Amino acid sequence: MTIQAGDKLPEGKLMEATEFDGATGCPMPPKEVNVAEASKGKKIVVFGLPGAFTPTCNNNHVPSYVANFDKLKAKGVDEIWCLATNDAFVMAAWGKTLGTAGKVRMLGDGSADYAKALGLSLDLTARGMGVRSNRYAMIVQDGVVKDVAVEGPGKFEVSGAEAVLAKL
Repeated sequence: MTIQAGDKLPEGKLMEATEFDGATGCPMPPKEVNVAEASKGKKIVVFGLPGAFTPTCNNNHVPSYVANFDKLKAKGVDEIWCLATNDAFVMAAWGKTLGTAGKVRMLGDGSADYAKALGLSLDLTARGMGVRSNRYAMIVQDGVVKDVAVEGPGKFEVSGAEAVLAKL
């Protein structure tokens, strides 16, 4: 069942790499992020997308949140989370290329377990991409979903930062 407004975020763990090796530039080993603990007492915008470096995700979705960071903070958002079905190393490297540091937490859901728990997984096996996440955005207050918007296939209309700002 797909998560809805009024639902509590499901229990789960995501992975995050935030440090880079000075000599190689490679992300350092990731740390687990317990979703319940990390969302406690905070207003968070969580957006999910199919994968790092894919055209809409790379060119539109993540950049919309980086560009609107100050506006989201002004509306009381404590953190912005980007979830994708990639490992934390890829998410860290992707975040580095898009300048997300200090603005958007790049959280890996490498096996799509959290996307499945949200009811927002997307089977792209026929396209050679495996199980991924749907494109969506949620406004979460203290672990409870206040609003969720899921994109239709091939769309980018309701999950970008501008659409979220209109709801805050």
